Amino acid sequence: MNYKIKEIYYTLQGEGAQSGRPAIFCRFTGCNLWSGREEDRHKAICQFCDTDFWGTDGENGGKYSSKELAEKVASLWPISLNIGKPYVVCTGGEPLLQLDEELIAAFHEKNLEVAVETNGTLPAPRGLDWICMSPKARTEIVLRKGNELKLVYPQAGAEPEKYEDLDFDHFYLQPMDSPEQEQNIQLTMEYCLQNPKWSLSLQTHKILDIP
Repeated sequence: MNYKIKEIYYTLQGEGAQSGRPAIFCRFTGCNLWSGREEDRHKAICQFCDTDFWGTDGENGGKYSSKELAEKVASLWPISLNIGKPYVVCTGGEPLLQLDEELIAAFHEKNLEVAVETNGTLPAPRGLDWICMSPKARTEIVLRKGNELKLVYPQAGAEPEKYEDLDFDHFYLQPMDSPEQEQNIQLTMEYCLQNPKWSLSLQTHKILDIP
């Protein structure tokens, strides 16, 4: 199988439980909630997405076999430092449209810890080391268990109480990035204070102006 990749780059994880951790981001093309084309945004299921996952023209983008992709990802880790567990975040778009057990095994052969960021509408393959789900309104969630649930807030139709009984280790609310962002931050803070099952997640990569 060939995997279509928008971009691969080394940075710091900016959100959620792994925030601040050095990571290689592997962004898969394609999503089942939006085509990624601006002319289609009005009919997208998720209309607030701000990620470019269309095509394969980004940094290190292209089509890869599982072996080639694992080698490319591993090559971006600063091995000379000989410190830390090599960590790859499979993201998108929706990575579970492509990510499978074959690729996870190829990553593991390169000693990579494998994380996924998914919208939860597709089942997760076996072997993943970290599952972060970010549910969206007007979708059917089939992924009921993982490490981290990170909900963009507020979302009409995706209220936090809908997900509180799912089997996740961490529950995060992340203020929606929009023209009302300051108001959204305040609303998110207030909700977390009143409902301490939830913790605040900020997009620190945007604050730091890094990828």
